[in-house]
Amino acid sequence: MDTHIWPITAAITGDGHLEIGGCDTVVLAAERGTPLYLLDAATFRTNCRTYKHAFARHYPGDVSVHYASKALLNTGIAQLLHAEDMALDVVSGGELWVALRAGFPAARIHLHGNAKPRAELEQALAAGIGNIVVDTLDELVLLAILTSNQAKPQSILLRIAPGVAADTHAHIQTGQADSKFGLPLGQLDAAAAILQDAPGLRLRGLHCHLGSQLFDPAPYPRAIDVLLDAAVRLRDQHGIVCDEISPGGGLGVAYTVDQAAPDIDLFAATICRAVVEGCEQRRFPLPTLVVEPGRSIVARAGVALYSVLARKHVAAETQPTTDNQQLTTTYLHIDGGMADNIRPALYGATYTALLANHANTKPDTRVHVSGRYCESGDVLLRDVLLPSAIPGDLLAVAVAGAYTLSMASNYNLVPRPALLLVEQGQTQIMQRRETYEDLVRRDSEIQ
Repeated sequence: MDTHIWPITAAITGDGHLEIGGCDTVVLAAERGTPLYLLDAATFRTNCRTYKHAFARHYPGDVSVHYASKALLNTGIAQLLHAEDMALDVVSGGELWVALRAGFPAARIHLHGNAKPRAELEQALAAGIGNIVVDTLDELVLLAILTSNQAKPQSILLRIAPGVAADTHAHIQTGQADSKFGLPLGQLDAAAAILQDAPGLRLRGLHCHLGSQLFDPAPYPRAIDVLLDAAVRLRDQHGIVCDEISPGGGLGVAYTVDQAAPDIDLFAATICRAVVEGCEQRRFPLPTLVVEPGRSIVARAGVALYSVLARKHVAAETQPTTDNQQLTTTYLHIDGGMADNIRPALYGATYTALLANHANTKPDTRVHVSGRYCESGDVLLRDVLLPSAIPGDLLAVAVAGAYTLSMASNYNLVPRPALLLVEQGQTQIMQRRETYEDLVRRDSEIQ
């Protein structure tokens, strides 16, 4: 078992079953059905604490570690974060509503989004959240109107497009100059002019985000330099003092054995050193540092379980090999796929898997793992090595905590899977499995 891929509590029992959080996954699948998602509480909590300790160790000023809720949010996740004294980033009124329902303090919530509807801005203002991160001049003008009669100004950050491209898939790059996210640097003076006439707003600081699934920390110091230069410009030319800087999040995680485990300490050290040195060079007061990890907290904590339904052997459409043997492709059909994990179909994401009921069996068969949905692109894993599998075997997919259930759909009107929290041999339902009744709950019969 590749220990940096699976949750920190992952183990193999004496009878060859995968165990997570002290729970036998084969038993859980038999009791709860599949597809079934597990969240390992120990891995989730450990990652939260690792981030907080690393930034506290490397940064001499105030730090706030925000969990990027778009990776995965539900009531239980928000409660875990609250217990770990984390802060939270949300990107919609729905995420904000769930967080508040869970009892998460509004003052520790920031609202992101490049296109926030007016109703959601009003919702955030009414809740009294910590910061609204402003993406456009139009949004800034609207917020100035909405807060014009507020007794207490609403704190905001300006999201800047720093013009720093990061090495990741184009679909999850967000820091380049032509990104849909963030104010172009050329609009900074216009934003300052709007703020001068907006008594209901207080600019706390500047924010940027370079993208997701980043392994090289080198672009972060460049982005921090851009933010600090902009902060100096606002101070010197407009008299606006920023006391908060956020270079976002985006640290990558290992999905396959050839990828290295994320180095949270190096990530923290690189960012903290860049802020400290950048402030010293510019004679700028050390700001509060805000970071926004999501994937690197929750991804490894998640494991998806699927039942193997069928096998299919297909002759490859190529010439026979030199020894006249026809090449074949083997598909394993499972009971989940792109509706609970769109990432492979969306941008070719790769994963690691094993047979949970034969976890100590050496893999000897190369297969494609195909989902149940009516799309040719619904292939969850390609060319993955597994032990020879038969219908009824249990497939476990690692690093399934981030951007799986948060992006899940009811395509083909298939109910979404359940999510269990596992810890020290105990389970709690974080999200129950959907029913057919849930699928029609929004429907109305026509007359």
